[in-house]
Amino acid sequence: MNKGRIINHINLGWKFYRGDEPSAWYKGFDDSDWRNVTLPHDWSVEEPFSEEHSSGTGYLPGGIGWYRKSISLPSDLQGKRVFITFEGVYNNSQVWCNSYYIGKRPYGYSSFTYDITDFISFGDSPNVITVKVDHKDIADSRWFTGSGIYRDVYVTVTDQVHMDTYGVFVTTPEVSEEQATVAVDVRLSNGNAKDESVQIRNVLLDQAGQIVQTVNNSVTVSGESIKDTEQSMIVANPKLWSPDTPYLYTLRTEVSKDGELIDHVETPVGIRWFTFDPAQGFFLNGVNMKMKGVCVHHDAGGLGAAVPAKVWVRRLEALKEMGCNAIRMSHNPPASNLLDLCDQMGFLVIDEAFDEWEGVKNKWSTGHNVYPPKHFGYYEDFPQWGEIDLKEMVLRDRNHPSIIMWSIGNEVDYPNDPYCHPYFETMTGNNDANKPAAERQYDPNKPNADRLATIARRLAKAVKECDTTRPVTAALAFPELSNLTGYAEALDIVGYNYKEHMYKDDLQQYPDRVTYGSENSSSLEAWLAVRDNDAISAQFIWTGIDYLGEARGWPVRVAGAGFLDTAGFKKTSYYYRQSLWSDKPVVFLTAMKADEAEKGSRRWTGGDPYWNFEAGELMRVSCHTNCEEAELFLNGRSLGSKKLADAPRLYLTWEITYEEGTLEVAAKAQDGAIHTCTLSTVSKPAQLQVKVDTAELHADGQDIAHIEIQITDDDGRPVYTADHPIALSIEGPGEIIGMENGNIQDLEPYSSRTRKAHHGKLLAYVRTTTQVGEIVVTAEAEGLGTSKVTIKSVDIVETVQA
Repeated sequence: MNKGRIINHINLGWKFYRGDEPSAWYKGFDDSDWRNVTLPHDWSVEEPFSEEHSSGTGYLPGGIGWYRKSISLPSDLQGKRVFITFEGVYNNSQVWCNSYYIGKRPYGYSSFTYDITDFISFGDSPNVITVKVDHKDIADSRWFTGSGIYRDVYVTVTDQVHMDTYGVFVTTPEVSEEQATVAVDVRLSNGNAKDESVQIRNVLLDQAGQIVQTVNNSVTVSGESIKDTEQSMIVANPKLWSPDTPYLYTLRTEVSKDGELIDHVETPVGIRWFTFDPAQGFFLNGVNMKMKGVCVHHDAGGLGAAVPAKVWVRRLEALKEMGCNAIRMSHNPPASNLLDLCDQMGFLVIDEAFDEWEGVKNKWSTGHNVYPPKHFGYYEDFPQWGEIDLKEMVLRDRNHPSIIMWSIGNEVDYPNDPYCHPYFETMTGNNDANKPAAERQYDPNKPNADRLATIARRLAKAVKECDTTRPVTAALAFPELSNLTGYAEALDIVGYNYKEHMYKDDLQQYPDRVTYGSENSSSLEAWLAVRDNDAISAQFIWTGIDYLGEARGWPVRVAGAGFLDTAGFKKTSYYYRQSLWSDKPVVFLTAMKADEAEKGSRRWTGGDPYWNFEAGELMRVSCHTNCEEAELFLNGRSLGSKKLADAPRLYLTWEITYEEGTLEVAAKAQDGAIHTCTLSTVSKPAQLQVKVDTAELHADGQDIAHIEIQITDDDGRPVYTADHPIALSIEGPGEIIGMENGNIQDLEPYSSRTRKAHHGKLLAYVRTTTQVGEIVVTAEAEGLGTSKVTIKSVDIVETVQA
């Protein structure tokens, strides 16, 4: 009989029905004609875009869906406790086990666990888990949410005496380069009626699996009760966690009874310390540093909200290469595997709970800031569930060394949305000419903004009941008022959204307060406000990656402010930001017609990386670089050198006359090394080049590969302007789960297996089944022929936690 903890992910083999089926809660319901789906699953991206849906959520539908899953537990587990955990269901989920109603969870971003011990069967009798998801109100957010069980689900089996859910909490109360104290709080639960005496052992392992330190003690837990116990250990010469060196230890916590192991949990541990100073900013492990951050949402284009971890790996690698070292999870708890990756890859994290409290925000459904808005959202559930959901986030996430702040809210103080205040009578002017006049005036019949301070104090208290090792923050949209109402005062450190112009005066007015940029534009000025001010420790740019929703209006379905597009491809703005943030040499060349150089948004930074124009056209060529100077050549002729120190926008430009051939820039770094970048005139599109990021996948039904398709000319050079429709097909034990091109106006349904290239590229995601064999993916486009790639799907040795 297995005496330890067993954790089984149950993402495979679910039945799904799109629509309402009121009888589906019943264990004996016939679901044989329902679809087979694999979790994570988002049904919204399986359906067509339509203007009748909300622009805020990407013109994709919501509705109602039902899921059912049959699971069996062997008879030798009889007498154990059984829990089921859902890491994210959007939204208004209801769960049944064997026809017994277990509970509901309105908030679509919370992880939640149910104890189903009283309802489960062991042996030959199967168990049926049923989940209803009710997402009828699709205009309930300002960005895409997804619909369905869009994160992992797992079953945990424990002894009657076991560690509680999130029952291990690791802190490092004292850290230096010479030694660190690692403290471990363990919460034990005793499901037996009698008292139980157990032994607790904590073992700290290094990355090689070698024991660093061990501590033991014995404890008695009263019958049918919970008991907290604490242990600590001293680690000599610890390897410190940081973005540059994200070293992780492993803490193995064991519970034994009468010398026999009955439970264990493994927790990654990062040893680090940090401080915020009102005048000097942020210090990590005693080193002053700037947080070069971006905000991210939880979707991935064609995959919707159901994003496998490997997709995040690819995206995070690109952000890391850009020089990014911090991420704000906007504006809701992220998937736990994303936080795991931030620990492993070295990102500082703001973990954020809400975009809305008890006051409903405007939800744009016919275009961003286009009136009239709709008013669905979490506000309906916040009074009952807000503190519960906030504590769930903190308890779940508090062992992640990457997390350095808990954010209780984003822009809940947005002017007149819905909170008003007599202060508004002093306001003159408004940036938004499209806003009705009433929205710019004081309305005593609206909720008073003073209320926000009361809620903020309550939420901050809830956070500190779970964790006192990190500051509580929030992202303020209207600090002019929140500084007066007491909302800002309720926070440990204060985030300003797009308010760089207030830094100077507010730092003088509130000299003992830590202020930082919680949301910022990607303008050069916004970065200089951080770079050149010791007191401002961070900026978090809106946004790191394009995301579905918050769209300006049909047919645009995506917010396109990211440095990466929805396919994770790098934009020109990526290289400009890299030249500002990265310590490694950056050289990137772009071109555009000179008469278009002043057009476009604030994020316009010099054109596109191609060299196909009309002879004699006046061109502006830009070089994004952090090298000291660069020389431009056209067909071998020098067009002059320029120094970065003389460039007010911190990138170099030349105005030249177009001629066919090769454009090259040679940049000289501080150490004298030369770094080059080339653009060449290409011929017409001629072929498809297909590459995959891995040659081998695991046949576990969950592993994925990224396949990039590039349109090239006869010489294999990318054709940036090509937009041919590309059809994909697959043979073998795999499936195409998504295709994405990054085009924010492409309305081709994501369920289609034909999609146009954008900037000459297309991305596909392939997932394995549970069968081994060769997966062959074929790409085909008219006039470009076909191209294939082969991936091996191989067996893995399944391991069960004992």
